[in-house]
Amino acid sequence: MNHILITGANGQLGTELRHLLDEKGITYAATDTKELDITNQQMVNDYFAKNKPELVFHCAAYTAVDAAEEEPGKSIDEKVNVLGTQNLATAAECVGATLVYISTDYVFDGQNTGMYQEMDPQNPQNEYGRTKSLGEKAVRDTMSKYYIIRTSWVFGKYGKNFVYTMLNLAKTHDVITVVDDQVGRPTWTRTLAEFMVYAVEHQVAYGTYNLSNDNQANWFQFATEILRDTKTEVKPVSSTEYPQKAHRPEHSVMSLEKTKATGFKIPTWQEALKQMMAIIDK
Repeated sequence: MNHILITGANGQLGTELRHLLDEKGITYAATDTKELDITNQQMVNDYFAKNKPELVFHCAAYTAVDAAEEEPGKSIDEKVNVLGTQNLATAAECVGATLVYISTDYVFDGQNTGMYQEMDPQNPQNEYGRTKSLGEKAVRDTMSKYYIIRTSWVFGKYGKNFVYTMLNLAKTHDVITVVDDQVGRPTWTRTLAEFMVYAVEHQVAYGTYNLSNDNQANWFQFATEILRDTKTEVKPVSSTEYPQKAHRPEHSVMSLEKTKATGFKIPTWQEALKQMMAIIDK
């Protein structure tokens, strides 16, 4: 892989991806807002014309799900996730680059009792899901060489996420309550980064893929596993007892069969969590 660009390189996923590429001895250009404002079309066009990246890992996104429901979050959400993605897709297509775009289970409405397949109809129920769905459309409509990778419940060593939230609460609480009526699949950033690189290295067919860790859980089960070695008690509650501005899907389990068919090995979320916990405990 040559001439690689990473957007959102200082974020949770971007940082994980940088460490993975460093381990592999693969060079790349790491950019964040200061180096490359993806919402500035001229800046993006100039960057691509000058550097001509062959591969773009598009990790930049506005992910403040609740803030996206209100102004000014709504306008930022739209600007970054839709306009920014369109700018990148247009510029990438002009130089013949491959784009890897990270999307979300929130493009679905969460009413499916089975597992969502890649081509199932989208029906996002919050602003974040709506803009990520539009970002997907921008990539599909603009590009000939792309991977759209949908993920869910992302956690990892770098940045803020549910694992750190639970661990920090456990330091000051004997009992915490977590919702048990939202079901999905947790995703370790390391697993996600590995599949992003795997797809390109193994030249898997272009298109849309679901990627999370294997097995499903509700948030209460996830929290219980995170805190299993602490003295903090985790109690289940319903979503009605924990109101949030943005609607969360009740059942957003996505099928992993298409991704598994590429030969990529997916660990369970329990295995992934254990590995991550071992890393941060060092």
